[in-house]
Amino acid sequence: MVGTVWAALGLSLTCISALSLISPAWFQTTTFSFGVLTYCSWPQGNSWNQSCGTFRSLDDMPDYNTLPPFSSWQVSAVMLLGGWLLLAFNAILFLSWALAPKGLCPRRGSGPMPGLQTTAAITSIVGLLVFLISLASPFGKEACLASSVYHSGQCQLGWGYVTAIFHAVLASLLPMFRWLHVTEVQWRTILFSSDTESIILMPEMSKQKSCVKDSPENLSKTDDGNSGKLRSQPGNHPQ
Repeated sequence: MVGTVWAALGLSLTCISALSLISPAWFQTTTFSFGVLTYCSWPQGNSWNQSCGTFRSLDDMPDYNTLPPFSSWQVSAVMLLGGWLLLAFNAILFLSWALAPKGLCPRRGSGPMPGLQTTAAITSIVGLLVFLISLASPFGKEACLASSVYHSGQCQLGWGYVTAIFHAVLASLLPMFRWLHVTEVQWRTILFSSDTESIILMPEMSKQKSCVKDSPENLSKTDDGNSGKLRSQPGNHPQ
């Protein structure tokens, strides 16, 4: 049951990550918005009549060679897509591990590959930070006016980038919560096993003590002591 819950959380994070990746609302103005993979424009005061486009390849992405031979936008896109693929693979693997028969996949540890989700979270966080460098690209300056590295100019932060941050934070915290849960379960198991051993040992020790008391040697010593006491009494001496 617990494994199914963790798998459901992993799938939810994968869907949130995918939604943020395809969102064109990472940074936006009154007539234009863009994300890492898509962008949209609309007439002034008519945001429902949007015309959107997609960066279909790395070559179509804005060029800002802070990380040659690739632009920061390309590096960010690759890292974010890689983080999403790792997260999706981890969610599918965890779901298979949770639903598989116990004899086929023993329930041990915090999952089949505990470090995979942590790697996906770190990759996504780095990708989000690298994307902010792209605000200094010609594309970012034209859209946001006077934008620079880690400065959005006249652009406002959109829901797409906020969703990506939310997903990255949750993806980094879930492995910690899972580790704490597994540690607590293991600690309870150790305490239960130690209590069980003490319960088993107490009857065994009392049984051994009773056996020692009732052993033939102790009984013979007791009989000799009792006979000696009887001989030493004055009424038992022959006249």
